[in-house]
Amino acid sequence: MRIVVCVKEVLDPDAVNNYALAGRLEIGEDGKSLTQTTIPRLMNGFDEQALEAALRLRDAGAEGRIGAVSVGPDAATILKHAAALGVDEIASVLMGEPSPDYHVVASLLAAYIRSSGDADLILCGRQASDDDQGVVPALICEALGMPLVTNARAIELAPAADEPTLRITRVTPDGDEVVEVPCPAVVTVSNELGEPRYPTAARKLAARRMKPEIITPEALALSPEALQPRVVAQRQFVPTVSGDCEFLPGETPAELADALIARLRQESVIS
Repeated sequence: MRIVVCVKEVLDPDAVNNYALAGRLEIGEDGKSLTQTTIPRLMNGFDEQALEAALRLRDAGAEGRIGAVSVGPDAATILKHAAALGVDEIASVLMGEPSPDYHVVASLLAAYIRSSGDADLILCGRQASDDDQGVVPALICEALGMPLVTNARAIELAPAADEPTLRITRVTPDGDEVVEVPCPAVVTVSNELGEPRYPTAARKLAARRMKPEIITPEALALSPEALQPRVVAQRQFVPTVSGDCEFLPGETPAELADALIARLRQESVIS
């Protein structure tokens, strides 16, 4: 069984939020990109949980190899982190465009997976913390002709199946849903999976010697149309954050409750 986990490098979302709340988040002269160089870059948190899902499958007895792949020129750090966690192979797909959209990213990832021997399971985070779109997994499954299962909080191999089949617990607004899907398949992983593991010091040292395979768009034999962005960012801006907080008078919880009810009635929130 071959599992491929798609990972993305993003700006630390906590640091970005802190800069924004402090009014120090700056957009460059192009009006599209951030200028801060002190914000750390790390693996998208949902993708890290997708890696954890793959490792848990192997811990449960699934035999095969786990690979991690990322699109972008500076993915070595997050790929070495994936290697330290225990993946068997890492690959970096270079971008043909400076700012590819999700169509281009999905085309590159799907072409890499197809050219590297296909996969029985493709795992992705449910979305990226920088754009929060969650579109790439659906485009990958469309390109490869695979079924898609979203928002998984648990993935396991279904017992007594004639062919490799996954039993997946999905998170839905109405509660958990358990589905089964035959391999190959694309699955997105949600944060309800739980905390991902940390690499050991020995694995970190071993990962330093592991170099990612570098793949160029030309090697994937994609058409110029597949590498042409369909969605182009026009402008990025930091919205004004305003606070409007009112403290209600009252010495005891009962007095505070009475003041709150009176204010809600005044605002016609309750009658």
